[in-house]
Amino acid sequence: MPNLARLTLPAFALLAACNPQSEAEAQENAAAPTGLPFTVTQIADFDSPWAMTFLPDGRMLVTEKAGTLLLVSADGKARSAVAGIPAVDSAGQGGLMDVVLHPKFAQNRLVYFSYSEANAQGLKGVVLARGTLSDGASPALGNVQTLFRANSYVEGNGHYSGRIAFAPDGHLFFTNGERQKFTPAQDPKVTLGKVLRLNDDGTPAKGNPLAAKGFDPAVWSYGHRNLLGIAFDSAGNLWEQEMGPKGGDEVNLILPGRNYGYPNVSNGSHYDGRDIPDHAPGDGYEAPKVWWNPVISPGGLMVYSGTLFPQWKGDLFIGGLSSQALVRVDVSGTNATKGDQWPMGARIREVEQGPDGAIWVLEDGERGSQGRLLKLTPKG
Repeated sequence: MPNLARLTLPAFALLAACNPQSEAEAQENAAAPTGLPFTVTQIADFDSPWAMTFLPDGRMLVTEKAGTLLLVSADGKARSAVAGIPAVDSAGQGGLMDVVLHPKFAQNRLVYFSYSEANAQGLKGVVLARGTLSDGASPALGNVQTLFRANSYVEGNGHYSGRIAFAPDGHLFFTNGERQKFTPAQDPKVTLGKVLRLNDDGTPAKGNPLAAKGFDPAVWSYGHRNLLGIAFDSAGNLWEQEMGPKGGDEVNLILPGRNYGYPNVSNGSHYDGRDIPDHAPGDGYEAPKVWWNPVISPGGLMVYSGTLFPQWKGDLFIGGLSSQALVRVDVSGTNATKGDQWPMGARIREVEQGPDGAIWVLEDGERGSQGRLLKLTPKG
C-alpha cells in the first residue's frame, strides 16, 4: 500500500495541553479523538515501533523498525535495549518485525522474532529467529538461532510480512509476503505469498497438506499478498489479514491447503489500473470472510479474549494504517462481518491484549516521528 503521511491530531487535542490539568489527563486528552467507546491513555512512545508482546510479569517487549528490541516496564516508564538482535535491513518496508514468546516461555525463556536482511548479492528476504531472554541491568537474547529464511530472496524492499503465531498444538505459523512480485504467491516451489506451518525449531511440520503435491514442505496455504496479521481464536481457528492491491484488503479464515487466489483474483485492482477478477463462487479460490474497498491498510491483528470488554469477546481487532483507525470485525464461529471502525488520528501498526484485558495499540511512527503506545480501557 502507499505510505501515506500521518495526519495530525484534531486541534482540540493540541489546545487541551494549554489548560491546567494533571499529566495523566493531558496524556489521555491528547491520545485520540473524542467520541470513542473507550478511554485512551498514552503509556510511552517509540521510534517507529512495529510489534509488541507481554511477558508473564506484565513487562513488554517492543520492536522498533530500525532493529532495536526494547524491554519495557509494565507502566512504560523504564526501558532497556535488549542485546543480541542480528543486523537488520530496514530499507522500505523492512526492519525488525514481529516478536512472540514461546508457549512455554516461563520454562525456556525463548523469544521468537522476525526481521528482514540482505544477502551478499544484495537480495533480500524475511528471517525467523529465536533467542533466550536474560534480563536485569543488561537484558540480552542469548544463543540466537536463525530458524527459517524465506525461499527465495529477491530484489526490493516491500511485502516481507513476517508475522508469527503459535497454534494451540504448539506448531508455529509464519507469514511470507509475495515481495511485490505477484506470481510467487502461486509458485509451489517458493514460500513467498504463503502461510507456513513449522515446528518450534523452524523445520517444516509433518502433515503439511501440500508437500505431496510438490510444494515447499513448509507451506500451509498460498495465494496471499502481504500478510500482516495472524492469530488463533479460542476454538483453534486461524485468522489472517492482508493488504490487498488497490482495494480489496482482506480478513481470511486460513484452512490447510487452500489457495486464496492472489494475484489471479482479488477484490481490488492493480495500482496501474489493470483489472484483477473479483472473487466469485466456484472460481476454485478461497474467498475472504471480510474485505474493504476503500482500503483500511491493515497493520496488526488480535483476537480479543479478555473480560474488560465482554461485548467484544472473540472478535478481531485490526490496526489501520492509511485509515488511521482501530477496526473491529465481528466473529461468530467461522463467520465474520464488519464491526466498528474508530478514528485514532494516527496510523495504527499493532494491536495487542494486555494481561488485564485492556487493548493496547502501537502507532506506526512513520517518517521519523514517535509512535505512541496507547492503552484502551472501558469508560466509567
